[in-house]
Amino acid sequence: MPKHNSLQDDRAGAIVARPNQGDLPDEYRQDSRAYPYYHLEDEQPSAKQFDVYKYLRILTKYRWLIIGTTFTSLILAIAITFLITPVFRATARIQIDRETMNVVGKDKLQEEAGNAGIEFYQTQYELLGSRSLAERVASTLALANDPNFQTKNSTTLIGVINELIFGPSKEQTNTSASFEEKNLKIVETLRKSVTVSPIRGSKLVDINVDHINPVEAQRVATGYAEIFIADNLDRRYDASSYARKFLEERIQQLKVKLEDSEKQLVVYADQQGIIKLDDKNTLAGTDLETINTKLADARNERQKREAVWLQAQAAQGFGLQEILDSDAVKANRKLRTELSAEYQQKLALYKPAFPAMAQLRNQIKELDRQVQTEISAIKTSIKAQYEAALSQETELEALLVSTKSEVVDQRNRSIQYNILQREVDTNRTLYDGLLQRYKEIGVTGAVGTNNISVVDKAALPQLPRSPKLSLNLALGLISGLLLGLLMALGLDYIDDSFKVPEDIEREIGVAVLGVSPVPTSGLSIDDELLDARSAASEAVRSLRTGLQFATSHGLPKTLLVTSSKPSEGKTTNSIALAKSLAQIGLNVLLIDGDLRNASVHKRLLCSNEVGLSNYLVGSKMPDDVVQGTNTEGLVVMTAGPLPPNPAELIAGPRMMSLLALGAESFDIVIIDGPPIMGLADAPLLSSQVQSTLLVVAANETRRNVVKVALRRLNMARASVIGALLTKFNSKQSGYGYGYGYGEYEYHSYGAKELPAPNR
Repeated sequence: MPKHNSLQDDRAGAIVARPNQGDLPDEYRQDSRAYPYYHLEDEQPSAKQFDVYKYLRILTKYRWLIIGTTFTSLILAIAITFLITPVFRATARIQIDRETMNVVGKDKLQEEAGNAGIEFYQTQYELLGSRSLAERVASTLALANDPNFQTKNSTTLIGVINELIFGPSKEQTNTSASFEEKNLKIVETLRKSVTVSPIRGSKLVDINVDHINPVEAQRVATGYAEIFIADNLDRRYDASSYARKFLEERIQQLKVKLEDSEKQLVVYADQQGIIKLDDKNTLAGTDLETINTKLADARNERQKREAVWLQAQAAQGFGLQEILDSDAVKANRKLRTELSAEYQQKLALYKPAFPAMAQLRNQIKELDRQVQTEISAIKTSIKAQYEAALSQETELEALLVSTKSEVVDQRNRSIQYNILQREVDTNRTLYDGLLQRYKEIGVTGAVGTNNISVVDKAALPQLPRSPKLSLNLALGLISGLLLGLLMALGLDYIDDSFKVPEDIEREIGVAVLGVSPVPTSGLSIDDELLDARSAASEAVRSLRTGLQFATSHGLPKTLLVTSSKPSEGKTTNSIALAKSLAQIGLNVLLIDGDLRNASVHKRLLCSNEVGLSNYLVGSKMPDDVVQGTNTEGLVVMTAGPLPPNPAELIAGPRMMSLLALGAESFDIVIIDGPPIMGLADAPLLSSQVQSTLLVVAANETRRNVVKVALRRLNMARASVIGALLTKFNSKQSGYGYGYGYGEYEYHSYGAKELPAPNR
């Protein structure tokens, strides 16, 4: 390590007081006029311009959020499309003429002038949407009893969600509603599903009916058009009022007569016990058919049982299949065969009179007796089945005879019943005929004054009107993009940290002298700095170059490296910058100025027994507290033991003397300072050095924090030479920023190590 006489002179007490800035050399004096933008409170905001690259950066940074939101929106659009019940639209077209044609004229067709003007057509449109017409359509088409039309109306996703959250609607839960209430609901549903669309510039009007059932939509649309015409005719029934009134009286008389004849028929049938299941068969006749069928089955069953019984009578021994299939007989024969075999085997050794042989013979006899008993039981069972079948056949024959007598007797009693039935049929025919005639007169009575006709009946819709997949996908794509863009802009607005160098220059008006990238995945920043060709090393060299051109006289003699808050990378970059300057042949003094949390000695693996604190308290001289390093030209002064009063020591005269002597003995003095926020150390140091470098961590440090920190430096009249943006991720910064050092790669072939520069 070279000897520095100026530092040794300090031992004689040459430095006794802190010099004022006016006593310092010109290159050491702060000139706040050179940096007017430091006074943020006096800065006048310029007119904001649209920054394209800013929004491109936001889009690039949050591209996956936007893509994910768009994709999710498309998936939701597809899901909603398939969850919503398809709605079909059937359209019936009618023609409404303002001039009515009279077909009852004597000589020729006569035209009667009708209402003219827009009021006429507007009236017809209102009539098409009236409640009375909807009630008539619902009644005529029997929609109240049509389950297809009353399909559950919660077919949209919103309806399903509302049902899940708020429960079933009153329409679904009120199952005991009166007929009038149900009819009103049917009418309201019908009115909501019908839309009237006049065709501009013509007399044609489209009646549109929307329903989830295409057949129902077609039926209601056609019925709506026809019933509207009928309703129009009903209002012109004055010419046929007498006939209708006469028919009403006759229908009422026939109705009473029909009811009387039906009552007589029911009373006679009840007295005579005549029960008819339909127009042809009575209950007795049906019973006769049933008994006859059962008798035929019983005879077949008796014949089969009889055949089996005859076989059982003729069979000897085991000659019957039922006997051979018996499990007891099978077991008995198997055991007898085994005993017989055993008896024959022992007969060669013993005489028949031997007790064991006699016992075997007795067992065989007992088995023979048991098998005969089983055979008898089987035959007895076959006989019992035959007798039961015979008995059933006999009973059914007797029941058939009695039922025949009852049917014949009932036919005799049905003569009067048939007479009454014919009277009922006659009255009903007359009643239906008059009723039909009454309806026909009601329909045809005003044909001569009808001015509305059906042009096209409703066709069966083949494709649903909604939902439309293409439209929903387009809406999903647009809404997803808009939502993603809004979320990206919102997140970018909420995130008030510095993201790119332009943010620092725009927000606080400080030039960015360098950009330090985030380390490669799996490596630390110290590991990357060991590689001279890494992006981190290139960033340090870029910072070194920026410092050389930051002032008119080149590198500042004394430089404080500080940050707003801890863990922004000031120590790492201070050491890297000091090494980089030493590698180009400069004598560099690196001072650990953080007397509260010293870390330089840990990074450089140096001793921290003595250091800056020992010098500031006056117990050591500068040469006693400096140490050499592995990097030629780099001398380090560690923090030393942590004092209880760092701010008082830094504010003392010995710190200023140390900086002045260091500026004379070294090409540059770099101080790794403490954070600014919450401490007085950094502002004190910044007021004593020639220049201050502010370290800002990208995507971490909030803008307000940096502004407050910079304001504190300005209050101390610090000369902030520029800023260093650390932990910068070029991939997340967006398009248009050329800070991706890794994009320019070195080629290993032909590369040679360059000699160290001469100092």
